[in-house]
Amino acid sequence: MKLLRLGIPKGSLQDTTQQLFGRAGYDLRISGRSYYPDIDDPAIQCILIRPQEMARYVEQGILDCAITGLDWILETGAEVVELADLHAPWPNYRVVRWVMASKEGSPFNTVQDLEGRQIATEAVGMTQRFLAGHGVNARVEFSWGATEVKPPILADAIVDVSETGSSLRANNLKVMHVVLESTPRFIANHESLGDGWKRSKIERLLMLLKGAIAAASRVLLAMNVPREQVEAVLQILPALATPTVSTLADPDWVDLSTVVEEKQVRELIPRLYQAGARGIIELPINKIIE
Repeated sequence: MKLLRLGIPKGSLQDTTQQLFGRAGYDLRISGRSYYPDIDDPAIQCILIRPQEMARYVEQGILDCAITGLDWILETGAEVVELADLHAPWPNYRVVRWVMASKEGSPFNTVQDLEGRQIATEAVGMTQRFLAGHGVNARVEFSWGATEVKPPILADAIVDVSETGSSLRANNLKVMHVVLESTPRFIANHESLGDGWKRSKIERLLMLLKGAIAAASRVLLAMNVPREQVEAVLQILPALATPTVSTLADPDWVDLSTVVEEKQVRELIPRLYQAGARGIIELPINKIIE
């Protein structure tokens, strides 16, 4: 039987990735002791790998496809096909920033101030390219962790990843530059995409993942509306909404349903009620395939 080898990112992306697959309709089970998660599709073999290594294994064809960050694709320089940006409103799937930072009160305010100085980072290649782009020569040292605690004694500055900035603030660090903004990406091996069966399998999987992400911030609003009030209700709904209007047993009323951004609901419902809508229901959505 043909098999698609899929890389699942271990670490910070792991739990959200598991939830994403659940929303997409897959039962992905990650055991604390195994690097081969179970999935309820016998044609897919999952392998749990750190995002830092993922692109290299996809480039080599050991994996057919995977999820990893844009940062690690660029850091490794791996030749892979980027099929989708999986940016989503969930922990670790939002935009993360790689920032250059130094201690508050230090004399280092811009990258030019780091000429001849020492920088600690896990992303050595990214940092070296950033320095070269600004014509600065500095020593870049690989950091094995706890990078944010190294200034000012173990390093003059750092390049580290930040989603909320809380760790930087907790360690009294100031941001000098944003080096890169990164989001999770779905990548594939060139030769795997040349295989008809694998390409079809990847495309179907990706359709469901993207559908789950598209639904992440939206809900379905359904309501009953007096026929003479339909236009007034439609004027209240967002311009991008495409409502479905259905007849009811009572000819004077219609059923109206539409998909809207969840953050808009608390403003919409009182206005819809005031315009005559009744029996308003808000329902969660698992997937939107567009």
